[in-house]
Amino acid sequence: MANKAIFLCNDASVIARVYDAQTRAAISSLCELDETVYSKADVLADPTRFSDVEIAFSSWQMPVFTKEEIKACFPSLKCVFYGAGSVQFFARPFLACGVKVFSAWAANAVPVAEMTVAEIILANKGFFLSSRVFHKAGKPEATKVFSICQGNYGETVGIIGAGMIGKLVINMLKSYYLKVLVFDPFLSDADADALGVEKCSLERLFRESFVVSNHLANNAQTVGMLNYELFKLMRENAVFLNTGRGAQVVEDDLVRILREREDLTALLDVTYPEPPVKDHPFYTLENCILTPHIAGSAGQEVRRMGAYMARELECYLKGDKCAYEVNLEMLKTMA
Repeated sequence: MANKAIFLCNDASVIARVYDAQTRAAISSLCELDETVYSKADVLADPTRFSDVEIAFSSWQMPVFTKEEIKACFPSLKCVFYGAGSVQFFARPFLACGVKVFSAWAANAVPVAEMTVAEIILANKGFFLSSRVFHKAGKPEATKVFSICQGNYGETVGIIGAGMIGKLVINMLKSYYLKVLVFDPFLSDADADALGVEKCSLERLFRESFVVSNHLANNAQTVGMLNYELFKLMRENAVFLNTGRGAQVVEDDLVRILREREDLTALLDVTYPEPPVKDHPFYTLENCILTPHIAGSAGQEVRRMGAYMARELECYLKGDKCAYEVNLEMLKTMA
């Protein structure tokens, strides 16, 4: 059978989780699959062994190769199917070598969007602040906090970045009667109208939204984009939510505003670095809630990503349109 395929990953247990028996069987029906999981060390130890490999499957812990290593070790490689989200850390050398890269970012986006929406709905109800006040000052004070929250009818939510996850969040929020503001320079007016959102500046988004949710692409242009000047604009009792990437936040500025304004709440599923360094203020600030990057696929959810890549392989081999191919232009705006 043509199209020899392998698994590339520095942690074999990841492949076992993402590509279950059913998905492996689907892949094997389409190509000649070697089910051994090869690390970068394995590849470099015997490069000629992989000279006829045309397809590689991976996930988290994908080895990073240089262009020179790819040309030397994988001269026949045509495609990399990445059963996880962001490909920013490894994709460019492969693309530069003419290797197609496919990502299950759409599959990984689903649980991120689900968690984001859940936290937005809770935040609009005053859940996080009232819970904090309840523990500290009792029910009467917590009830006062709850009474000034507007709830989920007519409240304003700000979405920073309308990529795959941002759009999913927006669409999931449509079942609620909310006003959604969006900052995304790449979102066209026509697409904004189709999504039912209003484009605006970052300043207006922070000033008017009760919940601000970050979904910016993770690239050099967005590093440190969210700073004190924006955080200080936030409404009374507002919530900043980050399930995107930590590098977009000037964390010293976020610490500063959380200290100055105890009414604000930060919900951080990501930080930079992850986890925060020892003794970082995020650990002790009462109005900062940390979670260990749990928004992405977990448990059985990770199988969705492997299944997406198996279906993408089928489309590729049949010559059908593939849904999740990544190119260099896309990397400018993808998370």
